[in-house]
Amino acid sequence: MCGIVGIVGTSHVNQALYDALTVLQHRGQDAAGIVTFQDDRFFLRKDNGLVRDVFRTRHMRRLEGNVGIGHVRYPTAGTSSSAEAQPFYVNSPYGITLAHNGNLTNTRDLAHDLFRSDLRHINTNSDSEVLLNVFAHELQKMGKLEPSKDEIFAAVRAVHKRARGAYAVIAMITGYGIVGFRDPNGIRPACYGVRETDKGREYMIASESVALASQGFELVRDIAPGEAVYIETGGKLYTEQCAEAPSLNPCIFEHVYFARPDSIIDNISVYKARLRMGEKLAARILREMPDHDIDVVIPIPDTSRTAALPLAYDLGVKFREGFIKNRYIGRTFIMPGQTLRKKSVRQKLNPIELEFRGKNVLLVDDSIVRGTTCQEIVQMARDAGAAKVYFASAAPPVRFPNVYGIDMPAADELIAHGRTELEIQQLIGADWLVYQELQDLIDCAREGNPEITQFDCSVFDGHYITGDVTPEYLHQLQASRGDVSKAQNSRDHLADNGVLDMHNDE
Repeated sequence: MCGIVGIVGTSHVNQALYDALTVLQHRGQDAAGIVTFQDDRFFLRKDNGLVRDVFRTRHMRRLEGNVGIGHVRYPTAGTSSSAEAQPFYVNSPYGITLAHNGNLTNTRDLAHDLFRSDLRHINTNSDSEVLLNVFAHELQKMGKLEPSKDEIFAAVRAVHKRARGAYAVIAMITGYGIVGFRDPNGIRPACYGVRETDKGREYMIASESVALASQGFELVRDIAPGEAVYIETGGKLYTEQCAEAPSLNPCIFEHVYFARPDSIIDNISVYKARLRMGEKLAARILREMPDHDIDVVIPIPDTSRTAALPLAYDLGVKFREGFIKNRYIGRTFIMPGQTLRKKSVRQKLNPIELEFRGKNVLLVDDSIVRGTTCQEIVQMARDAGAAKVYFASAAPPVRFPNVYGIDMPAADELIAHGRTELEIQQLIGADWLVYQELQDLIDCAREGNPEITQFDCSVFDGHYITGDVTPEYLHQLQASRGDVSKAQNSRDHLADNGVLDMHNDE
């Protein structure tokens, strides 16, 4: 999962891009990058780390220009090399940089075609670099000295025909403007907004509406599946549908976990969707345990808090903050290695013993992926004196890997894969475990936008909407995402830490 942003402004955009990336930091903590252009030259800074650490004053001063794009990244294959930090750049044609959120499912075939047919070299293992070169090649085939909107939209149409998987993209064409587009299934989110200034109209494209709101941009709408938005440097905006058969199938896990609650995605309030998740979950608990003995509902910070509030209200029990979170620890389910994840949970959360001692507590989390976190938290609750520890997940069991840009691990690392709910309950050490039902989760999101007929729920039901995910593909994915692979990648990165990135402005 990554965060992307692009701005066409009337004055320098470096600070606005920086501020927008800090708002999108939850979408990626591995690396960050910004590229701008002025006078037909681009200025790039990217490196591993949080936004606040990657960009110093000396870097910000060099990011000149009224047009730019930015990216925050976490790796979907466990690598942490600065060579794969985005945006990526190619010099031909025109000089194009690109930031991408998602994951292509035919990366290998595309990379082979790029070398054999398009005569283009790929320098990293990133599917984002592959996507950039596909777009650049299709634009170069137009053979125009200066690209118009028609050539740009034609290039996007060709990308849709060649690329499969999930992608929300912002590309900057040096000297001309930025283009944003979304895959024909609309799996990953993207929207755009406008801001009026004394100097004229400015536009922003971003992964989530909260990035726009934070910079004073008014949300216009989401980019439709398959649609492209092109904004010239002078501030003129064009849109065009570039896919033959677009269909909105957004990732429902955005509403469960990834998106900020104050975002609006595909006309759905993430906050209200999560409130409804709590209500639905409470209804299931009352059906299955009508004479429950729950004393207190305690959320596991932070994402589950929104669902836990209405859940406690509907159950008629107290809502309490039982864990204090250390906000300087990263997201544990994307950390490489089981030992590191288990250690990190204890560093990340500290219980308030008064809220646990002698009570029957219902712990609420947004989801259960590997089970490492909830297993440790259940034990922490017992150590703090809880009489009974119940556990509720606002999402259904996560039984299948994600192939569209979320680093959910190999199937055999998912605690729910091949196990019953009772077996999971015993593994995490809870006295009772309850999951959200899938149809209830879908209803929670769809209530915000009834026009959506289908969500990508592949991590729950194993149905991959692009139709090209085979057992062989999942086996290859498992090889690249497993803990052993991640540990090796981490060691390789440390061994190679003397290698400099040719595009990195130190």
